[in-house]
Amino acid sequence: MKNSVTSSESTEAKSEYFQFKATDGYILTGIKYLPCVPKKANLVIASATGVPQEFYQHFARYMAKLGYEVVSFDYRGINKSAPESLKEFKMNYLDWGTKDLSSLLDQISDSALPLFLIGHSFGGQALGLVTNHHRITACYSLGTGIGWPEYMPYFERFKIKLLTKYVMPLMVKRHGYMAWSKLNMGVDLPSDVFKQWQSWSQYPEYFFDDPKLEFLIDQYSKVKTKIFAATSLDDEWATPKSRNEFMKYYSNAEVHLIDIDPKRYGSNSIGHMGYFKKNAQPIWQSIIQTLENILNKEQKCATE
Repeated sequence: MKNSVTSSESTEAKSEYFQFKATDGYILTGIKYLPCVPKKANLVIASATGVPQEFYQHFARYMAKLGYEVVSFDYRGINKSAPESLKEFKMNYLDWGTKDLSSLLDQISDSALPLFLIGHSFGGQALGLVTNHHRITACYSLGTGIGWPEYMPYFERFKIKLLTKYVMPLMVKRHGYMAWSKLNMGVDLPSDVFKQWQSWSQYPEYFFDDPKLEFLIDQYSKVKTKIFAATSLDDEWATPKSRNEFMKYYSNAEVHLIDIDPKRYGSNSIGHMGYFKKNAQPIWQSIIQTLENILNKEQKCATE
């Protein structure tokens, strides 16, 4: 594993870029944030579609200050894990969970310490895709929903349908990949990711309705990891109804549904991307309280 250390201010958690192999050998790039105090747990951030891992750095550093060793990474085809050119780059959208995230979880060295997964949007969906979910102590998802536009408010639903049916296909045809960045929606995506997303978004149950992916229903039912599924009341991409619809597929897991009221956290808007912005510390406190309760409970059980 080859590391390249980044510079950090003395008051911040130290961080370093590193590379690791997915289960099929594809080279991925991640960032490790080293804890500022004695390490208490491992924490992996699974990002949303098209969101570069650096977007989560404020949250990651905040958690590292509290003793969590935090690891973020870019999925294949994304940001620092992308090839020189996305044209002709072939992959399966689900590879991000089955091959990329699964491999990272296997490489977390301190197996004796608890391992938490923070999943943003797709990152919360990925829990059911990994082959080693039994290693995860608990998952806290934010903005994870079923992916069917009909659960979105009218204007957002209209916009997404317009983009996926007309605008984005033309962009893919022109560039050879989904030029997501030109729409200010994130970093560029491999064309295969867009095509699968476009296909699944036509189904009320998203990829669970795909005839080729019926096995996922049984696969998700095998997850027994405790899940805390939070979404903001103003998240137009993952409304509470959309979140509830997806979480029902974790049918054998203990799922806690959490609705975030922006006003309660002193914010006018959180939306789909506000959970990890620098001013979202009140939300982070709720996450921390949940994780600390789990750690305290495990410590108590270990001493009895």
